[in-house]
Amino acid sequence: MRRSQIYLLLAFVLSSGTVYFHLRLFLPYAAQLRSSKGLGGGYSFGTDFYPIWLTAGEAQHHRSNPYTADITRKIQIGVFGRPLNPRNPFDPPADCRAFAYPAFTDLIFWPLSLLPFETVRIALAVALAGITTASIPLWLTALGYQVSRGQLLVLIMLTLSSYAALEGLFAAQPGLLVAFLVAASFDAIVKDRLFRAGSLFAFTLIKPQMSVLVLAYLLVWSFSEWQKRRNFVIGFLVWSSLLTATSMIVWPRWIAQWLGVLSSYRSYTPPPLISYAMGPKLGPILWTALFAVSLILIWRTRSAPATSSMFLLSTCLLLAITSITLLPGQAVYDHIILLPGILLVLRSWRSILSYGRSAGLVLVAGAIALFWQWIIATPLLVVHYSLRPGQPFNRTMLMLPFHTAGSIPMAVLAVLGYAMGSALRHGSSDQQSLRELTPAEFS
Repeated sequence: MRRSQIYLLLAFVLSSGTVYFHLRLFLPYAAQLRSSKGLGGGYSFGTDFYPIWLTAGEAQHHRSNPYTADITRKIQIGVFGRPLNPRNPFDPPADCRAFAYPAFTDLIFWPLSLLPFETVRIALAVALAGITTASIPLWLTALGYQVSRGQLLVLIMLTLSSYAALEGLFAAQPGLLVAFLVAASFDAIVKDRLFRAGSLFAFTLIKPQMSVLVLAYLLVWSFSEWQKRRNFVIGFLVWSSLLTATSMIVWPRWIAQWLGVLSSYRSYTPPPLISYAMGPKLGPILWTALFAVSLILIWRTRSAPATSSMFLLSTCLLLAITSITLLPGQAVYDHIILLPGILLVLRSWRSILSYGRSAGLVLVAGAIALFWQWIIATPLLVVHYSLRPGQPFNRTMLMLPFHTAGSIPMAVLAVLGYAMGSALRHGSSDQQSLRELTPAEFS
């Protein structure tokens, strides 16, 4: 009991320090930086949901097409305080912040457009925090990972205070909803409620780049044993077709227009993390290799039962690959999809250490990268309030807790890759339930 209380207290102190650092030091600095570029006159809190709120309201009142240049201009005014000027070398590209979601996203969220945005963004921050919290026990159930109440509280505090969650909550990022829907879908899959799982997965298409690899896996997995698993495909097709068809009634040409926005989206966003980290020459080669690995993994594990370690390990590995190959390099908030992989590593870290010295080094490096944000934030607060009044806290110090953010997906991918390699070599766990496995059996 005493040890549990110490862990809870430590987690509370570290998570509180991280939240305070982010809200009181980092975000004011980011706002000041935007203002210095003349881009600080719009909404910063809730900025990622503002395009959805605006376009849903415009469609309801004026039948406006969300992909037009006029709507893009209105979005820019709300986000930046003014439209972007293509002649200004310090401005982002003129089509920056164009509506980049499928049109049915507006249909899903249209009731929120009836409310003032000031109210919507607060309500969304609370709701997204709630569903992010709820996704933790959903993944624990799917992974067959039993934790105590105290351990669950620690996981919740650390998850909500992570850089990924804090960025997503402040921006009201729909990716947090997508991550929850993926968790709820897998919770339904392991409970053999496949129609519900497919229906939930259809709604992840509001941000398809977060779920497309796992969706491909689930479709191949379903077709491999059609009689037993066809309800997943049926549920997915029913709801995705309904969403697509309904939005085509309102905007008949939305698919072509959306694809056009996506083609220009890459011109003003950073490349995927693998290309950003490895450079323009090596990055595409590694991207292609990881995509090939994904296809091989999908095919080799297509017959794994839903409650087997192989099925869920494959899912976690595909989500890790997604985080560095399909998501923009700056989209740290979308790294919340790494949560199941991190939980799986926490469940089986002793077994991973047995894979060899290199696996142990990767695991230790990954743990340092993950926990760095909590370890360093509180000492930095002490340093900050020890400075003389008016003495600036320089940019290097402000960015210190976030230096390892890009390393976390790489580390999770490497650790899960070791686990998958071991599982495939030994041919283990294809038919065995996770609930029957001890951590050592992953090796």
